[in-house]
Amino acid sequence: MGENKYQIAIIGSGPGGYVAALRAGYYGKKTVLIEKEMLGGTCLNWGCIPTKAFVRSAELFSDIKNAKSFGLEVENAEVNFPAVVKRKDQIVKRLVGGIDYLLKQNNVVKLEGRASFIDSKKLKIENEDKTEEIEAENIIIATGSKAAELPIPGADLDGILDSREVLDLKELPESMVIIGGGIIGMEFAFIFSSFGVEVTVVEYLEQLVSGVDSEIAKELLRSAKRRKINVKTSSEVKEIKNYSDGYEVIYLNKDKEKSVKAEKILMAVGRKPYHQGLNLENAGVEITERRKAVKVNKKMQTNVDGIYAVGDVTDKVLLAHVASHQGVIAVENIMGKDKKMSYHAVPGAIFSSPEIGTVGLSEDEAKEQGIDYKVGSFPFAANGKVLAMGERNGKVKIIAEKGSNKIIGAAVIGLAASDLIAELTLAVNLGLTADQLAETIHAHPTTAETIHEAALDLTSSAIHFSS
Repeated sequence: MGENKYQIAIIGSGPGGYVAALRAGYYGKKTVLIEKEMLGGTCLNWGCIPTKAFVRSAELFSDIKNAKSFGLEVENAEVNFPAVVKRKDQIVKRLVGGIDYLLKQNNVVKLEGRASFIDSKKLKIENEDKTEEIEAENIIIATGSKAAELPIPGADLDGILDSREVLDLKELPESMVIIGGGIIGMEFAFIFSSFGVEVTVVEYLEQLVSGVDSEIAKELLRSAKRRKINVKTSSEVKEIKNYSDGYEVIYLNKDKEKSVKAEKILMAVGRKPYHQGLNLENAGVEITERRKAVKVNKKMQTNVDGIYAVGDVTDKVLLAHVASHQGVIAVENIMGKDKKMSYHAVPGAIFSSPEIGTVGLSEDEAKEQGIDYKVGSFPFAANGKVLAMGERNGKVKIIAEKGSNKIIGAAVIGLAASDLIAELTLAVNLGLTADQLAETIHAHPTTAETIHEAALDLTSSAIHFSS
């Protein structure tokens, strides 16, 4: 095979692209990974990982402020925000280096530049130094997504932040309005509130983090209020104006015009598929009408033979771990295997305070689908490990079919929810019953016992709690 000819070419090195590249390298395929910015894509450089570094700093600062309740005396604690940002950058750098090492170990060629289709088998790669053409038997599009925009007057004012820019602030503002109460908006709301910033969240819908079980969303709202985050739901932003040294957000709530002023504005209104400049039409790749996502089937194949797409650009489930799994599925099918994506047991994690973990159907969805279901639950306040950790808020909620007792969904809000949801994801994926979960011994004292107790609540009754 010639120098510029590859068996697999992957456009984009986010969690979908680089995982696909590593899988292709594992199979010994001559593979090239093309990236126009930073290895690791949005998730590693400006999303999942850096925000979690911020989350940890915020959690630790909150713990320090509450040290007295643990029998500890700490005085004059303060946030050194440039040091918080520096720590975030160090973590990102280390992980990017790790991916780079793995790519080399798997003999994956890296090309820096912007890729575009010449035809269904050829790509043009452009960067500041040169332009080159490559040819590939199979091409995987993994270009991800970008921050969505709303047609709000004033949304393009200088200094208004998106979820990428907010990670590189040089200093903490005194106040911030976050437009959007979804996953991204609420994670940042809790982060900056913990750092001492006066935070207001303006959300168009009636519920925060739409799509999450309404009971869990209400618990999140209560937590936000306890932390003095000013939440405005059912509120439509009409305009953003400059005001003194900051901004004024005009919004409509219950037909009444209101406003809130802040030093900084963060736009957190979701993300949309990104394939700008790829010239998909040259390859004949179809995109969806409304969201302009690349159309794929369950094998991650597009309508063009030999061209696949994975991750946010497909607009299936915009989560890093889904992108990675899709990347593996695409490569497995390139290898001639018959692998299909399934989305019925996809875990979701929201790193708010407390955390939220979800999988499968929510109670609202089970009700809408007319499923005869029952709910088992257990409060975190009745768990010894949770109390020892200085927490008490949260609960586990498991949804099971009546009769079969098969677990079809679950939600956790509370300490380590993002980790606890893994066990429930396995249960949903394998079609386990509440009885099987209840009959599994869980270590004591752990937060995992809350899952055991919720399963017991479905089969008979929880041992350590009586409603």
